[in-house]
Amino acid sequence: MIKVFIVDDHKMVIEGMKLLLEDQSEIEVIGYALSGEEALEVVPVLLPDIILMDINMPGLNGIETSKKILSQFPDIKIIAISMHKEASLIKLMLGNGAKGYVLKNAGKDEVTYAIHQVYKGKIFLDDTVNEIVIQTVTNSGKQKLTQHLPQLSRREKDVLRLIVEEHTTQEIADKLFISFGTVETHRRNMLIKTGARNTVGLVKLAIEYDLLK
Repeated sequence: MIKVFIVDDHKMVIEGMKLLLEDQSEIEVIGYALSGEEALEVVPVLLPDIILMDINMPGLNGIETSKKILSQFPDIKIIAISMHKEASLIKLMLGNGAKGYVLKNAGKDEVTYAIHQVYKGKIFLDDTVNEIVIQTVTNSGKQKLTQHLPQLSRREKDVLRLIVEEHTTQEIADKLFISFGTVETHRRNMLIKTGARNTVGLVKLAIEYDLLK
């Protein structure tokens, strides 16, 4: 029996994933967590074989959560389950120990196949992700790399432009007529999308790859 644990900040996604896997005789969903912090508390107790890990979560995101879990339990295998297709994010998850990457619109057969393959010690990328990885490896140069950088939303670009201009979070909130928390959410989402470790790194990427176009 393959013991599976799900980490996602949306209960509906967790319930959907449990429903997807409930009739699989060789797979048992043994638990779930609604945040990275909760996962760090529960995983050492349940010790799953496979973790289905969301990436974009408030607080501790899936990349950092995976890194912390694998530093303590290297035998646990992590499969990223995400709606994001950015090459930078895929690279970060795989670089931090994930053994699989599956998009959230994947069907039952693909998810179960991914679990079985990763459980056997193999790497699994769904077709779309695999194509992105191949393109990233075969392409070279800044121009081609730029093609694989994430597309920011209009509002994210507004926030990023003001960050580059050295405005504080409260100043950005006032200028854009949004809340302080909304600015921080946009900042966190951009960090996750680009793979930047902090705001300084985000500003460097914005300038180097002209993300504000």
